[in-house]
Amino acid sequence: MTIDFSLSDYLKTRKAMIDHALEAYMPKEDARPPVLVKAMRYSLFAGGKRIRPILCLAAAEAAGGQISDVLPTACALEMIHTYSLIHDDLPAMDNDDLRRGRPTNHKVFGDAVAILAGDALLTEAFHLIAGRAGNLQTAPLNLLAVIRDIACAAGHDGMVGGQAVDILSEGAAGDAGTLHYIHTRKTAALIRAAVTSGACIAGAGREALSALEAYGDHIGLAFQIADDILNVEGSKEALGKNTGSDASHGKLTYPALMGLEASRNKLSTLVACALSDIEGFDGRAVPLREMAKYIMERKS
Repeated sequence: MTIDFSLSDYLKTRKAMIDHALEAYMPKEDARPPVLVKAMRYSLFAGGKRIRPILCLAAAEAAGGQISDVLPTACALEMIHTYSLIHDDLPAMDNDDLRRGRPTNHKVFGDAVAILAGDALLTEAFHLIAGRAGNLQTAPLNLLAVIRDIACAAGHDGMVGGQAVDILSEGAAGDAGTLHYIHTRKTAALIRAAVTSGACIAGAGREALSALEAYGDHIGLAFQIADDILNVEGSKEALGKNTGSDASHGKLTYPALMGLEASRNKLSTLVACALSDIEGFDGRAVPLREMAKYIMERKS
């Protein structure tokens, strides 16, 4: 990786690669049942930044792996993330009208189809990992570890569990322990799994995997704190969704509990820790280093 590395170019080319692969993996709009497939595609191709799959690819590169081997798993992670957004936006959850600058899935297709579209994306993700990735040269035990880790990160002790506690904590007096539980599971768990999955498929050793897991933990929590800050300070136009919603819902967030200045300091500390975690990697980890900085500096 050269010293004049451009993160914006890297993100652009990797996003294009992921979008192309997702198009190849997903059923076309005329597949049956068409309304379900259209709903799945509507949210999946709504223009997200593809941070989780790009982190998966970058971790594989840092560990000396081939992007082609990890691409199905990277795309599966985006499917899982998209399913979670569809469900989070539902009236029974966050009741949001906008996502990525367009009406949310349930506003277009109705609650029932939106729920089913999320369910279908989640299950298709594991079909993709086990089917497409399993046909490559990935060691079977490594592939099994990836499926286990992603399932754990997405389930009751990960993303879904964090979302449950997030909802149950709305309007309640919060504490630092509960806030940490929510953020490390609702957001950080799947980001960590994205990093470790790419490295595992690439055949990373135990020491490298441990370092990348710590990196994933730190940037995962940093990503959610940055989201919390943007919900207060960001613009609707830049974010593609309504701002100020955390406060209106009485959400337990870092700015609400600690204030904006302390939240920024925490964010900065987490990014510094993430960079320290991967000090032992060579130039192939430059994308991971630059993405950690990007998480702290992003405006959308």
